[in-house]
Amino acid sequence: MDKLAIISGILFITSEVFAVASLVHHDWLNTGGDVGSVVLGLTKQCQTIYGRARTCFTPTLPAEWVATLIFLVAGIISLASTCCFVISSHWRRSMLIYARWAAFVATVLLCMASISFPMGFHIKEIGGRSLQFPNSIHLGSSYILFTMSIIFSVMGLVLASRICLPGIAEVDVAAM
Repeated sequence: MDKLAIISGILFITSEVFAVASLVHHDWLNTGGDVGSVVLGLTKQCQTIYGRARTCFTPTLPAEWVATLIFLVAGIISLASTCCFVISSHWRRSMLIYARWAAFVATVLLCMASISFPMGFHIKEIGGRSLQFPNSIHLGSSYILFTMSIIFSVMGLVLASRICLPGIAEVDVAAM
C-alpha cells in the first residue's frame, strides 16, 4: 500500500469518527446560556428550565431532519465500507476503485445531509424559516463535528481519486 492510500485511509477513518460523534452527541443547535437553555439534536432534545434539572427526550423531527438523519446514517455506512476497501487494498490493489466509489457516495450523502438540515429551521423550537438561521440560536459542537466530517471526506476523496487515476497526465500528453 502506498503513502497516498494510507493517508486517504486515515482521512476516511477520521471522517467516520467525526460523523459518528456528531450523530451520537445531540448538540446540533442550542440557545446558548445555562439557565433556560434548549439543545436540539437529531436524536435528542434537551432543555433546562431555570434552575431545574436538565430533561432530555426524543423529539418529533420535521421531515427535513428525518432526511438529514437518513443521509447521515447512510453516509456513515458508506464511510465504513470505504475504510474496509482501503484496508483491503493492502492485499488487492483493485479494491481502491471500490473505495473511490464508496467514498464518492459517502461524500454525496454527507453533503445532502448538510443541505437538508437547514431546511428544518422552521420548527417552533428554533423560530426561524427554512434556510434562515435565527440570531437566538447557536451552532452546537455536533454540527461542527459533522462539518469536519464532510471536509475530511472530501479531502480523502481527492486523494483516493489521485490513487486510482495515476498516469492520466502522461497519457493525455502522449496522445497529443
